[in-house]
Amino acid sequence: MRANRCARVCARLILLVIVTATALLAPPPPLLAAGAPLADTDADADPPTTVPAIGRAWPVGSRPRVLRGWDPPATVYGPGHRGVDLAAPAGTPVRAVARGRVAFAGRVAGRGVVSVDLTGTGDPPLRTTYEPVTAAVEEGEEVEPGEVIGTVDATGSHCTATCVHWGLRRGEGYVNPLSLLPPWLLHRGPSRLLPLA
Repeated sequence: MRANRCARVCARLILLVIVTATALLAPPPPLLAAGAPLADTDADADPPTTVPAIGRAWPVGSRPRVLRGWDPPATVYGPGHRGVDLAAPAGTPVRAVARGRVAFAGRVAGRGVVSVDLTGTGDPPLRTTYEPVTAAVEEGEEVEPGEVIGTVDATGSHCTATCVHWGLRRGEGYVNPLSLLPPWLLHRGPSRLLPLA
């Protein structure tokens, strides 16, 4: 009797571990799925693209709060959001998400912008953009994942609080920048120990 009870408890624990591991290792939802085709915002732009999950760092912090997600417009000039807004106080270091070459570091319409062409992502390459940012890099400079490329500006943000607008495009087509992040980085949270009994 006691052996049967022990076997049932052990089987339940094993099942719990398997279900938990499966849930933690499952790919993100389709909108954020790495490698999933993502719609462009311009019907005349480059065809929809597949985004490799090559990111190795968040642009700010280790898991910043997303204030506004990616919401591609239905038409070229339609309403939408062509990137994601990440909460970050002024002065926060902004980091390169993946390896690449700085394509632009300067001001556009009064805002500091840094753009990085990502290495090994095709022709034209995927390009990440970060704004408003005071650049710490120059055009043509090679950057590594996690390398500081600037700091968050106190002004120029379109958020109600300071934030970094992080964008991703190939040619003229915008895609979801969160798709650059692999599941282990996108869904990383605090470590938790599971009870053995």
